[in-house]
Amino acid sequence: MYTIYVKFNCLEGKREAFVERMKSEGILDTIRNENGCVKYDYYFSESDNNELLLIEQWENKEHQQIHCTQPHMDKMREFKDDYIADGKLGEIELL
Repeated sequence: MYTIYVKFNCLEGKREAFVERMKSEGILDTIRNENGCVKYDYYFSESDNNELLLIEQWENKEHQQIHCTQPHMDKMREFKDDYIADGKLGEIELL
């Protein structure tokens, strides 16, 4: 299992709008149906209205790397900067 997180710092008032855009464009459903995707979920910080946490779980690292090259990810990159200021990626090792 390969698990990563991305901690996004969203533009003021854009956190929920980003997730809604991902849903309305069909990108979340497409990702969740990708080969090797176990989990792909967003979480809202209770203490920071601009913080958005993404948890991704994949059968292995190769599936996640293939995911990053998919056309729906290019589509997301086209509008991401309208919602996200920056992000920090990390790996999680589950025992």
